[in-house]
Amino acid sequence: MPTDQPAATAPALSCQELHVSFHQDEGVGRAVRGVSFELGRSRTLGIVGESGCGKSVTALSILRLVPCPPGKIEQGRVMFDGRNLLELGNEELRAIRGKDISMVFQDPMTSLNPVFTCGYQIQEPLRQHLGMSKADAQHRALEMLVKVGIRDPKGALNSYPHQMSGGMIQRVMIAMALSCSPKILIADEPTTALDVTVQAKILDLLLELQESLDMSMILITHDLGIVCDVAHEVIVMYAGVVVESADVRALFDEPLHPYTRALFGTIPYLDKKTERLSVIPGEVPNPLSLPTGCPFHPRCEKRFERCPREHPRLYDRGGGRKVRCFLYDQ
Repeated sequence: MPTDQPAATAPALSCQELHVSFHQDEGVGRAVRGVSFELGRSRTLGIVGESGCGKSVTALSILRLVPCPPGKIEQGRVMFDGRNLLELGNEELRAIRGKDISMVFQDPMTSLNPVFTCGYQIQEPLRQHLGMSKADAQHRALEMLVKVGIRDPKGALNSYPHQMSGGMIQRVMIAMALSCSPKILIADEPTTALDVTVQAKILDLLLELQESLDMSMILITHDLGIVCDVAHEVIVMYAGVVVESADVRALFDEPLHPYTRALFGTIPYLDKKTERLSVIPGEVPNPLSLPTGCPFHPRCEKRFERCPREHPRLYDRGGGRKVRCFLYDQ
């Protein structure tokens, strides 16, 4: 687990009551429903949950990258340096994207422009945001490619995305995101296409740069082991809402929400022999047809008569812990 340290009073980023919908022919899909969190300075916030829970849409909404149409940020506030990012003009927002707040996207194969070399795409933000010369930007790009573990940085610099493997493109994406030394890094499954050895190196690099740059980080992942190693605080999402938020130590010591417990139950352990891995029955609901009441109740072993009828609020359990479950309605 990361070294425990007090967070600065003023958060690096504050998200308040974020609602995002997708307007389609079949209806309106409510992908994010009232998500709120704070990211502390020099801290890492982990966001976990199954695919389709709204994690990536939440991350994309911070920089207003949700495709519109069909997506629409219905309401909310995302505060950064005293400004609401959801109200900024396009020019103001472009000055922040890639410089102050960078993002590593979930799918590296579709995130780079196929008609430009990887070197050009890494150098572009350096020249745009930092005003570097072509030579200085190239030197910095080579430096970053070495840091993310690419053995032939000059070759990668002159290669097009289609000439590289998924893992190599992922590393190029990370190099590009970190090249301008951002204040905040949003990493959406940053190590998905990497093998275990390289994954460990990339995570070590992120932690090293976080410490040296005083960088804050939002880490979206399915891997609870990574969350345990890297994050300071964690929010668990399900069906577009936050169902639990806690300090990482408290969450791993005692998960409260039945969904969080179910996620922990799916983790395989080397010292425990089981015939079959545990699974969570059912599926994440479609945002177009969300269940009434608690969104997790159709899959929950702890459900009772109140769960299908009412939508639970986030109950404050003290010490920064919150949980959205009627079991804690004292």
